[in-house]
Amino acid sequence: MASLGVNIDHIANIRQARRTVEPDPVTHALLAELGGADGITVHLREDRRHIQDRDVELLRATVRTKLNLEMAATEEMVAVATRIRPDMVTVVPERREEVTTEGGMDVAAREREISAITARLQESGIPVSLFVDPEARQLEACARTGCRWIELHTGGYAEAAAEARTAELARLIEGTARARALGLRVNAGHGLTYQNVEAVAAIEGMEELNIGHTIVARAVAVGLQEAVRQMRALIQNPRCSEDSGVRPA
Repeated sequence: MASLGVNIDHIANIRQARRTVEPDPVTHALLAELGGADGITVHLREDRRHIQDRDVELLRATVRTKLNLEMAATEEMVAVATRIRPDMVTVVPERREEVTTEGGMDVAAREREISAITARLQESGIPVSLFVDPEARQLEACARTGCRWIELHTGGYAEAAAEARTAELARLIEGTARARALGLRVNAGHGLTYQNVEAVAAIEGMEELNIGHTIVARAVAVGLQEAVRQMRALIQNPRCSEDSGVRPA
């Protein structure tokens, strides 16, 4: 049964749009936990476009579930992580000009660099997850880095037209099985919504889904605590979407 990590970056986006003090993502992390979130995820970007260092420090002191820090593979971010000591680090690709993360990291092309960063973080007691597409070459490279987890990029599935969704879901199912065979634990995220999450949550071996934008969008109407409660109910009792045409292995 998959758990739910709630990404609160978009709360910080609203705050930073006016460069003011509200809404405070730290306060909203508490509301997410009250709604049933199994963890809180934040992406501390190099340009600090939404989450700020202050947020991560306060979240580390107040989150009572699990704090997952998404970060680029840079010396600055390794230093932040080893100082803050989140419960998990998820290493993600990052480009300044992108609106949001556009795809999985090319671990195969950066294997030596990623291996060194992974070793440093895990020697400090911080489990590392690598955000990748569900491709055999990338999964095998992840296993060689020594990381304990991967997070599968679900954007291809989430953005696929109806006729392509079955194939994209099959890629996630196959990627999860391959990763587990390589000894990796599996999370997933990106672009998941209330309408498409159940088929991914039902994949055998899927441990956690990290979801943000759709929950924050619904929270505008129903409040964050209720929005989290509704998403968690879908993940905890998934039914494969009828339009997917695919059942979990």
